[in-house]
Amino acid sequence: MASTPNLHPASPPTAPPSRQRLVLGSLGITLALLVAGWFMPKWLTFLITMAASHGLVSLGIVVLMRGGVVSFGQGLVFSAGGYAAALAFNQLGLTDALGLTLLGGIAATLIAAPFAPLLSRYRGIFFAMLTLALSMVAYGVLVKTTALGGSDGFNLGRPTLLGQSLPDDRVGYVLFAVTVSVSALLALLARIYFDSTRGLLTLAVRDNELRVEYLGGSVRQAMAVNFVLAAFAGGAGGALTVMALGHIDPNFSYWTTSGEFVFVAILAGWQSVLAVFIASTVLEVVRSFSSLYFPNTWQLALGLFLLFVIRFLPRGIGSLWMDRPASPRKGDLS
Repeated sequence: MASTPNLHPASPPTAPPSRQRLVLGSLGITLALLVAGWFMPKWLTFLITMAASHGLVSLGIVVLMRGGVVSFGQGLVFSAGGYAAALAFNQLGLTDALGLTLLGGIAATLIAAPFAPLLSRYRGIFFAMLTLALSMVAYGVLVKTTALGGSDGFNLGRPTLLGQSLPDDRVGYVLFAVTVSVSALLALLARIYFDSTRGLLTLAVRDNELRVEYLGGSVRQAMAVNFVLAAFAGGAGGALTVMALGHIDPNFSYWTTSGEFVFVAILAGWQSVLAVFIASTVLEVVRSFSSLYFPNTWQLALGLFLLFVIRFLPRGIGSLWMDRPASPRKGDLS
């Protein structure tokens, strides 16, 4: 007997927004934050600066998560971008904030690129442990290198912007504006990439690698490209963080730092770019207030918060709006 056809198919996934809507939305959010920054207290602008710069590093992990792998060693590219920017500032006299950010991203990309073909062969815990090992090797080298300050690291001065020195009372806001603007640009590019053919191929790799190969796609090439893109985002985030802090040390590459980026990526989920920065801001807020009121147990508060999210939002914060079905268009079958 023939089976009865399903007259009520599953709701279609959310349709990707148009390119124009993405650009206008990114521009609107960026301008709103820049205007709000004028009226924020300094501690809040610094908190958002750190959240945005760290969000870029976690965005790189989300790029990898869409292919079914998670990097536990994102601290490698985070520290690479930070050290490249700090050394260029102190040794080469390159002080422009935008130039240092670009340099940090390029330096991290160059360091990660040789490992991309190797890592693209591995999945699951093997990929995670290999990236963690690379990060900890970098940590050991940085701690033992006295020319880079050893375990204490070193400081860098105040950056400039487009050749202009930053006044004392506005340096925090200018770095906030640069960080928010760069983060918005890279977030927009990431969303465009996710909706592109290459980005959709990454989702197919996560679901069924063998089918992708049969259809003529290169799984290893797709994963290698994602690893390099994640490195650039992480390096840019490292450079922005160093400029905001005015200091860098080997802890940028330590496993606990990488763990915080993974925390944000899990909290955000792999579906939404905006959710990554929301999750990063949530982490900074929870950590700041927990360390203020519970200085010895703030890690416990973070752990409980993550357990709560995993229990009630297993697909991350982004699932709150990305899992909703798209509205049917005229002409669609009812």
